[in-house]
Amino acid sequence: MARLTPISVPKGVEINISGQHVNVKGSKGALQHDIHDSVSVAQNDSVLSFEAKKVAGSAAQAGTARALLRNMIIGVSDGFEKKLELVGVGYRAQAQGNKLNLTLGFSHPVEYRVPEGVSIETPSQTEVIIKGIDKQRVGQVAAEIRAYRPPEPYKGKGVKYSDEHIVRKEAKKK
Repeated sequence: MARLTPISVPKGVEINISGQHVNVKGSKGALQHDIHDSVSVAQNDSVLSFEAKKVAGSAAQAGTARALLRNMIIGVSDGFEKKLELVGVGYRAQAQGNKLNLTLGFSHPVEYRVPEGVSIETPSQTEVIIKGIDKQRVGQVAAEIRAYRPPEPYKGKGVKYSDEHIVRKEAKKK
């Protein structure tokens, strides 16, 4: 039986465990998750402890459950955000309600519908900030927007994460 590092629950976050179903509520919202049967979760005061049962692969499931619950706790208390940058002449982004209008050098503008539970801001025409309480959903939205025009290796044009480094290639010699 593998024991993992316990998670301390911050003040303002309420956790409700019923069987394998976990609800997490905080100031930013609420999330829920069903934990795998080979993992047991116990709550003592403001500490969550995880234990893997004696089943093949249960240690991996316990680690995954711990990481998911930790992300849920961070999400409902602080939230997650991803920043994207648009690099290229004429590349623009504009948030309008639950839509993101992108001009990415195509013959047509790209319109992205923002899913429920995620908000998008555009502080400037070349910056996009994606915020939400669900880490997986925020990352997925950022990846979908980036997929419209991933950065290319010669001039670096495209949609990139703000902390992403693009490895440049040298142009073809005559």
